[in-house]
Amino acid sequence: MNALPEPALANWRQHPHNVRGFTEVNRLIATRPIKAKPGAPAFVPAPATPLDLATLPVGGRSAGELLTTSHTDGFMVLKDRAVVHESYGPAMGAGIPHIIFSVSKSVTGTLAGVLVARGELDPEAPVVRYVPELAASGYGDATVRQVLDMTVSVRFIEDYLDPTGDVARYRVAMDWNPPGDFPYEGGLHHFLGTLPKDFDLHGERFQYASPNSDLLGWILERAGGATVAELLTRHLWQPLGAESDGFVTVDRHGAARTAGGICVTLRDLARFGDMVRQDGRAGGHEVIPASWIEDILTGGSEEAWVKGEMTGLLTRARYRSAWYVPVDVPGTLIAIGIHGQWIYIDRHAGVTIAKLSSQPLPVDDELDHAMLSMFRAITDRLR
Repeated sequence: MNALPEPALANWRQHPHNVRGFTEVNRLIATRPIKAKPGAPAFVPAPATPLDLATLPVGGRSAGELLTTSHTDGFMVLKDRAVVHESYGPAMGAGIPHIIFSVSKSVTGTLAGVLVARGELDPEAPVVRYVPELAASGYGDATVRQVLDMTVSVRFIEDYLDPTGDVARYRVAMDWNPPGDFPYEGGLHHFLGTLPKDFDLHGERFQYASPNSDLLGWILERAGGATVAELLTRHLWQPLGAESDGFVTVDRHGAARTAGGICVTLRDLARFGDMVRQDGRAGGHEVIPASWIEDILTGGSEEAWVKGEMTGLLTRARYRSAWYVPVDVPGTLIAIGIHGQWIYIDRHAGVTIAKLSSQPLPVDDELDHAMLSMFRAITDRLR
């Protein structure tokens, strides 16, 4: 690990600095803890013969080779709650939190289901019921459901590599980048208020815009009367039986980066995914209402998805409460983060896969398709 270059705020997402940077986020950026409690339940004992990825073919390569070429930091496969594979890269270990980037969206969208069940959040309510400060922004006439499903028509271009684009300004606002091409103009919540409405009507088209999920975190704080870190601790991490503390990045004003700043261990990410696979249950009790999981599986609009710009990844799908739901693979749920973060769930096969990575590019279409092929090959092997 000492041979890996030390990351700094200006380069922590750039390869090879990201190999350490993705596990040292709390050294570079302010965070708030998502607390576990002692006595996490153990996984089901592993079978005598673990999954052999070195001999599993995937498109002319082995799954083991794909783990190497996709810069894997941690990889875990559960079959019916039992660990059939667990491995780590040079900067990782079982107790080390790793940033999950946009898988954070799926965690936050799942948390929303708890507040809905508690009567604290109405997904059909207007955004301004909870955040009236955004009345004059592009979110002024949007609903919480449209925020959850990424069907808000807001003008924001999600280009991670443009040094002078919306994302660059966004990252300065969230304190993920030092001011450079853009001066600091205000924090994350201030940034949300600067986004204008786009030309489409809300609710018509899937439009991936990360600020939507940061807004969701703000809405949950207002609805639940606590910080996102406290809500995740109280309603998700401790009831789930997580074994390690996680954390979420915050800006200098305390605004949580719920679109991409959650950091957790591989084992707890797999626990979270497997809880979703089991209809929101873990350790014999309900963590997330089963009705919310069922709505993720069956709700959302395929028509809105087809009008969006991600059909190259999943031709037929829906996006519901920040989860990708492939229409052509029933019972499958997917969470995806840049630089190679994944949760892949096949409910019919009893399989949950969690992957943490430090890929050089934030978005790599070829690798994404290879990963989906690998996940499906693993699921077929275990079915």
